[in-house]
Amino acid sequence: MQRLSASAAKAKANRDLRYAKSTDRKNKKAHSQREQRAAIKAGRSVKGKDFDHKRGQYVSVKSNRGNQGQGTKQEGGRNYNTN
Repeated sequence: MQRLSASAAKAKANRDLRYAKSTDRKNKKAHSQREQRAAIKAGRSVKGKDFDHKRGQYVSVKSNRGNQGQGTKQEGGRNYNTN
């Protein structure tokens, strides 16, 4: 947890909200929700898992967020696949 002053915390909250409401983030969230609904409908357990867009399947949070030990620079930003 970050220890921010009241004014810095408020500014961060505004930045975070603006980012969360961006078109790009809305598209990514919608894609993630579509994949989750489809997986549940197909009978797969997705509890405690994240969708890995590179592999096209649900994997552990640890594996996905760490990009199998490679970090996230190659997958971030415009390289994020939502097709």
